Amino acid sequence: MDNLIIKELQTKNEILEAFPIMKQLRPHLHESSYFELVMAAKESDGYKMYALFDDHTMVAVTGFKPMVTLSSGRFVWICDLVTDQTIRSKGYGEKLLTFVQDWAKEKKYGCVSLSSGLERTDAHRFYQDKMKYTKTSYVFKKILR
Repeated sequence: MDNLIIKELQTKNEILEAFPIMKQLRPHLHESSYFELVMAAKESDGYKMYALFDDHTMVAVTGFKPMVTLSSGRFVWICDLVTDQTIRSKGYGEKLLTFVQDWAKEKKYGCVSLSSGLERTDAHRFYQDKMKYTKTSYVFKKILR
């Protein structure tokens, strides 16, 4: 972990390079729709995508966006955070999440929030025990057809 670099993904090739790792978190995505969704989120929501590289190999990816709501004020919402499943528990997620927190502090946002799927118990332990996040709400979803 001596050669760690965090880089914003901006070009089509950079964003597509992250797809195999992002698909581990979002298995419903297809490469073509993934790229279109990333670009739409960047244009409409200010979505930012960063990757952590270890010795020039992409090992973790995050996507987040600055938001303002009445409940949280100015904050950063982490939409996606995933470490390649073949190399988890090596501190990569912690490094990338700390980067997002530092980015938010530097830009004067008051907090960082995220949601995590109910079945992701390992992730919940990571957020609560290691990163000191607290549970503040449930997220509800209704599919509209």
